[in-house]
Amino acid sequence: MDFDTASQSQSLSPGAATQNPSLRLPATCNPPSEHRPPTRAVWIVFGATGHMGRSLVRAILAHGDQCTAVGWTQENTPKQMDKWQDRNCLGLLCDVRVRETVDHVIKKSIEYWGRVDIIANSTGYGVIAACEDQDEYDLRNQFTTNFLGTLHIIQLSLPYFRAQNYGRYLIFSSTAGALGVPGLGPYCATKYAVEGLIESMLYEIDVFNIKATLVEPGHVRLDEPDDNIIPVSYTSAPAPGVGPPKPKRYGHFFVKPNPSEPYAALTSPAQHARRMVQWLNDRQPVSAVKSAELVWQLGHCSYPPLRLILGSYAVESIRDRLKSITEEIEDWKHLSFPVTMPPEDQAGQDEVKEEQDLEEEQDND
Repeated sequence: MDFDTASQSQSLSPGAATQNPSLRLPATCNPPSEHRPPTRAVWIVFGATGHMGRSLVRAILAHGDQCTAVGWTQENTPKQMDKWQDRNCLGLLCDVRVRETVDHVIKKSIEYWGRVDIIANSTGYGVIAACEDQDEYDLRNQFTTNFLGTLHIIQLSLPYFRAQNYGRYLIFSSTAGALGVPGLGPYCATKYAVEGLIESMLYEIDVFNIKATLVEPGHVRLDEPDDNIIPVSYTSAPAPGVGPPKPKRYGHFFVKPNPSEPYAALTSPAQHARRMVQWLNDRQPVSAVKSAELVWQLGHCSYPPLRLILGSYAVESIRDRLKSITEEIEDWKHLSFPVTMPPEDQAGQDEVKEEQDLEEEQDND
């Protein structure tokens, strides 16, 4: 599947992505198809003004679904979100760190659309700096946004999903939720926490016909052909200035200036994340448009996976991490399990021990 191309000539509009035959989830998860057309779903997309959130909203509208696009009060204004307003799209604002604002979005969406089927959370915040250089404000902001924000969304929507005996969560994690990245320590910790939360919760909610998937993209670029929200028809050019502003260059990451002296060297491991985002610039290998199309399919498939890993970087880095864990377990497992020997070798050892015991008895005599 062609995710990993940084060429802008490869960019697809959301409408074109819906017709791309190579962008299909495996048949084992029973995704929507010509033989299994999807029913119209109602989505709430938190973090709708970020890299992945924008593309996901566009994919949802391109397929004719209905959506509440939720911006972040830290970065967006009510006026900007009003521009998303359409017969199939409702623009709202919230701060996932504040339960009351999340509750308002969920209740408003149910009131406006009559129901909610799928909730996606692509809200995120990360500070790029050494662990030692991140102060309490940095730490709390990342945990309250990434972990508690996710928990707020789940806790406030679960009663509704349970009552209707159906629901779907698509929670955006990251490769940082599967391996540690120098310069992103606390951010990785928040993603590890989200992964543990969702994996544990699956066992609790399956009986209510509620599913959840962790979406783990790696190095996603904004590759849409234009910077505007496309009308539902996707056939005419959008008017200038429609939709929210273009996302920041480094997405939801804040590059903290002035690293402390022990971590300030350009070759310091703590500078790895900073070097990576600055080197990638706009050349991130994974297409947001193509990823969003697959996430839309994920929302409509019958048997969703626990994790959807997007892009060769994500696949290879997570696979290598799991391989190193397995190798380390094998190297040290002898400390936890008694060493066992084949029966024939054990019999030989018993004979040797008997001979040694006999020799000791004779020496004592």
